[in-house]
Amino acid sequence: MTTDPIADFLTRIRNATQASHRVVEIPASNLKKEITKILFDQGYILSYKFEDDNGPQGTIKIALKYDKITKEPVIRKIQRISKPGLRKYASSSELPRILNGLGIAIVSTSHGVMTGKQAKAENVGGEVLCYVY
Repeated sequence: MTTDPIADFLTRIRNATQASHRVVEIPASNLKKEITKILFDQGYILSYKFEDDNGPQGTIKIALKYDKITKEPVIRKIQRISKPGLRKYASSSELPRILNGLGIAIVSTSHGVMTGKQAKAENVGGEVLCYVY
């Protein structure tokens, strides 16, 4: 069992992109499913599939996305911000712009998990989970 399942989720994606894998399998949770949906909606992954048949919690299969010409992964960097030992919270006015608007911050708010831009639009703050660019 890991003490930080979100960091494990991000590390599995990071390791799979560095090894040029097409698909990565991750143990599922509701928070991980929401982060996966955001990554898909923002165009960082090709597709995903939630499978409930493997164990009590199921798994998430993520098809990673690569550039067609250069074969570089679309996810250049995926970085955990709020850790179990040091939580990082931001109000709607303090939410960061990642790579001058080219990247996204994934934020856990009282209205659910969303990108930093969506949280700013809805005027809600929350825990800054990770940066993706």
